Amino acid sequence: MERLSRLLDSIEPADPQWEDKAWQRLRSQIRPRGSLGQLEFIGARLASIQRTLTPALQKKLIFTMAGDHGVAAEGVSAFPQEVTGQMVYSFTRGWASINVLARHVGADVRVVDCGIACDIPPDWPVVHRKIGKGTRSIAAGPAMTRAEGVEGLLLGAELVENAFEQEGYELFGTGDMGIANTTPSTAIVAAFSGKPVAELTGRGTGIDDKSFAHKISVIERALAVNRPDPADALDVLCKVGGYEIAGLAGAVLGAASVKAPIVCDGFIATAGALIACRLCPRAADYLFLSHRSHEVGHAVMADLLGIRPILDLDMRLGEGTGSALAMNIIEASARVLMDIKTFAEAGVSDTGH
Repeated sequence: MERLSRLLDSIEPADPQWEDKAWQRLRSQIRPRGSLGQLEFIGARLASIQRTLTPALQKKLIFTMAGDHGVAAEGVSAFPQEVTGQMVYSFTRGWASINVLARHVGADVRVVDCGIACDIPPDWPVVHRKIGKGTRSIAAGPAMTRAEGVEGLLLGAELVENAFEQEGYELFGTGDMGIANTTPSTAIVAAFSGKPVAELTGRGTGIDDKSFAHKISVIERALAVNRPDPADALDVLCKVGGYEIAGLAGAVLGAASVKAPIVCDGFIATAGALIACRLCPRAADYLFLSHRSHEVGHAVMADLLGIRPILDLDMRLGEGTGSALAMNIIEASARVLMDIKTFAEAGVSDTGH
């Protein structure tokens, strides 16, 4: 706990003075004020994060955190648990959606075994940091111990901090892989929001009506059995979360600690971000939401964070695919801030509009 406390204490707010400087420049550019909408807000946030009017975002890295969930045995997913390991193999071969979209935007992908149920061969090009072989079923009791939850948080933070300090990565993204992980993610947003589970639950990988009703009942049972304390984010994580969700939360904390922007993917990654920002509200200053997931509970997560998603494409895949796509928009926002001339620089008369 001491290491986690030091991490949380190290996180400083983004710098509002640099944000003000960015807005002064944005409002002086040779175009109608406010005409580039959210690109301006993103650019100003980047300035406050990196403390500069020339944000650097050339080197990009997406962490796809993978883990399995004991609750999969309850039949809450359309796919069997072994698909987690199979999909991780496809990531290592460059075959999957995240690989294609990351290549498109020039981002690297690093897959992390936070807690896959099967043994991952040591020669697979993944980060081998297994906390356990899948969490315990949240329908019967806590998913993990507090020590395991802290381990996952520190793991995610360490990976981002090292990539920033030792490898020079400047913009980070998060993604997930884990069969049945929409179930703990729904339990997390239910715990924090207090809303009925039925209003927050989606169909995940595409379950039928009978399985959908069963999934709702399983999440309700998990909340009743565990009684997670919404005032204690670590308690929520450990009782109804997952190993990869801990890693995702830690990645957000790690980015905030080194003053680097981080963009999270959809429902599961945002569950991790929600944990991070409840542990340290200042971490939200460094966080972007890549897109509004098709999962119904995601809008509630975004509202709880107070952050507007960048894209809305009816996506619900995970893996980090939304993060990859949003990186293009974030980079474009930096170019808007840096490259569009001001009226004074261009010698153009300012109408004041």
